[in-house]
Amino acid sequence: MDYSNMGWSRQQMAQKAVEDIKDGYSINLGIGIPTLVADFIPKNIRVMLQSENGMLGMGPFPTQEQVDPDLINAGKQTITQGIGASYFSSAESFAMIRGQHIDLTILGAMEVSANGDLASWMVPGKLVKGMGGAMDLVASAKKVIVLMQHTDKKGNCKLVKECSLPLTGPKCVSKVITNLGVFAIKKGKFIPLELAPGVDQAPLP
Repeated sequence: MDYSNMGWSRQQMAQKAVEDIKDGYSINLGIGIPTLVADFIPKNIRVMLQSENGMLGMGPFPTQEQVDPDLINAGKQTITQGIGASYFSSAESFAMIRGQHIDLTILGAMEVSANGDLASWMVPGKLVKGMGGAMDLVASAKKVIVLMQHTDKKGNCKLVKECSLPLTGPKCVSKVITNLGVFAIKKGKFIPLELAPGVDQAPLP
């Protein structure tokens, strides 16, 4: 069965992730679907979005009139700055991350295992630019959530019993949000917390 067009859109998945955000959090958003989360954070919740390329206090994506080519996130997308935003070197950025000052990291992934292992950076045989800050983020953040499509382009489930791809980090993911549903990871199992409208059952390992 083709699950790629079922369930939630990318924007709806991002909205689901907002439910885990609490007032006062410092948050890092990974490349891809996680970047959309910034657009849905309620105005009555005060958070600081951190980017490993050296910015704290990112705002939502800019309108055409707001675009400033000098303001980018770690994925090289143009962004806006929020009230109280600050800029610093990459060394200081990673000191924040490695010092465990990030409350929540939301990342994309290629595979997540039932043990909470994360593979997000490399497919063997394909050219990659490197891991970036993902390894530091998953090793240091107080909570890690993955936002991704439930299946890959070939229709294979990305929630797996064991990762076949090189790991970004072991036993680091506590929750996965896909287009088909929300899944907690507990005691070596994916536990469905919520299924998207129109989804009766999501494939799990």
